[in-house]
Amino acid sequence: MTVLEKLGEYQNDQWARFWHSAAGFWSGPAAWRRWLICLSLVVVVVLQLYVQFRLNFWNRNFFDALERRQPEELLAQVLLLIPLCAASIVLAVGSVWGRMTVQRNWREWLTTHVIEYWIDRDRYARLAQIEGERQIPEYRIAEDVRTATDAPIDFALGLLSSLLTAIIFVQVLWTVGGDAEFALLGHHLWIPGYLVVAVIVYSGIVTTAMLIVGSPLVKVIQIKNQAEAELITAANLLRDIGEGVLSQNKAPEVKSGVSQALQKVLTQWRRLCGQLMRNTLVSHTNTLLAPIAGLILCAPKFLAGSITLGELTQAAAAFTLVQGSFNWLVDNYGRAADWISSLERVGGLLISLDQLDERTQSDHAAAVPATTTGQ
Repeated sequence: MTVLEKLGEYQNDQWARFWHSAAGFWSGPAAWRRWLICLSLVVVVVLQLYVQFRLNFWNRNFFDALERRQPEELLAQVLLLIPLCAASIVLAVGSVWGRMTVQRNWREWLTTHVIEYWIDRDRYARLAQIEGERQIPEYRIAEDVRTATDAPIDFALGLLSSLLTAIIFVQVLWTVGGDAEFALLGHHLWIPGYLVVAVIVYSGIVTTAMLIVGSPLVKVIQIKNQAEAELITAANLLRDIGEGVLSQNKAPEVKSGVSQALQKVLTQWRRLCGQLMRNTLVSHTNTLLAPIAGLILCAPKFLAGSITLGELTQAAAAFTLVQGSFNWLVDNYGRAADWISSLERVGGLLISLDQLDERTQSDHAAAVPATTTGQ
């Protein structure tokens, strides 16, 4: 087995070990309350999309009234905007409460589980003796568990919202945009639902670019987090010297270790900065171009009189929403990389704790024949 194959197998073990423990939150006597909140969040997502759908049509009606110079219709649309905005605000606030409640409870449950497993049978002491300082279980329990439990809730709701948004507003693009007919090199071309085709092609280009540019991000974040953890441990040794736990004679060595750990952190931060700059190049370009692309694609039909000003703005807004749904990975690539890094670090800690018990059992089994022989 090659080194890459072994690394991939170990990463799979980390994922499996993490979910083996973390999934316990979603079962048991109290799990129905957690699932009820999640169901409520799904309802909120659906209602938010309904409000967004109504706002999309409000956008069309408002600009059509503006184009026709109808003050009465404009006033009616302004009054309609008030309850739509109020509903959107209430749903957004409710979504934050439900999402963060589940995240907080999951983090509390998993942190308690990992801490209890860590201190049971004196594993914390044995882990320090075997693994040394590079394991940094305190950092993984405090920081990586938080990231590992926060992100899945956000991702689940984000993916659901993106999927429903794409389904709903693709129909708007198909209906409002209609077909496109044009001549190219002497040939007559006809593209049904040309806005839908355009948004699929555009989103595919952006997503592919992000996957190519951002592929090293997960590894960069993993190394950076490890360097941060080692700096915390090195700084704790200074406190031990001040409290008399360690001898003052070790102060120069400890200070040198802190300086080296700091330089390593700064080096990894520079690597992370460069990677995020490349990711931002793709994501920010998409942020600037997506709204304009919809307007440019709809402009020929507007100039030809095939669609109204309201339909132009409605289609452009729908184009932006659909490409945002298709490019969900682009918008969340950095967060996903950070989550994968934390998930694997928590899984790696649990695997290390498991191996302590296996090593103890092996040592005990090896000691039994020796004792028997001696007798």
